[in-house]
Amino acid sequence: MIGSGAAFPPVDVTAHRLRFATDPATCVRWPASFGRRFLVTVDVEEEFDWSRPFSGAARQVAAVAALPAWHVAMRDRGVAPVYVVDHPVATDPAAAALIAPLLTDGSEAGAQLHPWVNPPQVEVPGELASFAGNLPESVEAAKIDELFGALTAAFGRAPRLYRAGRYGLGPATLRLLAGRGIAVDASMRARFDYRDHGGPDFTGVDGAAFRTVDGVIELPLSVVYTGLLHRAGRWLHPVATRVSRGGGVLARTGLLSRVPLTPEGTPLPDAVRAIRRAARDGARLLQLAFHSPSLVPGNTPYVRDAADLAHFHRWWGGVLDALERHGFAPVTLDEVIRAV
Repeated sequence: MIGSGAAFPPVDVTAHRLRFATDPATCVRWPASFGRRFLVTVDVEEEFDWSRPFSGAARQVAAVAALPAWHVAMRDRGVAPVYVVDHPVATDPAAAALIAPLLTDGSEAGAQLHPWVNPPQVEVPGELASFAGNLPESVEAAKIDELFGALTAAFGRAPRLYRAGRYGLGPATLRLLAGRGIAVDASMRARFDYRDHGGPDFTGVDGAAFRTVDGVIELPLSVVYTGLLHRAGRWLHPVATRVSRGGGVLARTGLLSRVPLTPEGTPLPDAVRAIRRAARDGARLLQLAFHSPSLVPGNTPYVRDAADLAHFHRWWGGVLDALERHGFAPVTLDEVIRAV
């Protein structure tokens, strides 16, 4: 393993553009007692301008101060979020001190790797390098080790869940995680394709949890096809989105929509329909997620002002009601691991 102070030769970044797909033979067979469940994960990260180039200097973490109040509201509904923490947050004493008291009653800290702000910073920041899996294996491994060390120092426990920032899995990532004791990876965003940006393709991932060849359990972020043609979504949506405004036409006509279960960009009625569809299709575990800077107006495109923030909180109330109505109960990460 390479320490954060080691010297590297010039780093070549390779856009692997991997394609992932769900193999039914590897899907987790949940016990009947598990029922229908949902897990909430939060990308706890620095505030950065999403429209500007990646910068290693973007390490401000003031929005973390809004997490405790949101956490209380979730705990009142029985939800134990997993806080997927990146390096700027883990190494900021004030931010870590705000998060540490939240890690009780089933909540815990996972790891999220933003390579552009995670030592060793030996690569030139840019879009390709923002997917950690595009970096040389030795560099990716060194960044993971630095991150895990920071999290263990901050919270007294090694992480059990990992997320690659920007869903940037590479050919070595899952093997590296398995060798470091990670039980669950949550880096795959079902139904999305990031190859045009140099990242992986997850259009073949359907959202069900599955075992990887390295022994890590993959828990994709939930994305649901809805509409009259939802059963054809796996092949039809990728085809339609290659045509100008094709995906929008399908959505507006009620034929087919791709709905991520997140308050960031997904209207509440769409999310409610997606939860109903998931229940009808027999989904056993859903994962909902968002980025912590959205808790403070002005940090993300999704929460620009106080009105957006009020809508954000209403979204959670409506979604939690819908999950309960359709038989999905909250689950902790520990319960997921033990059920597997």
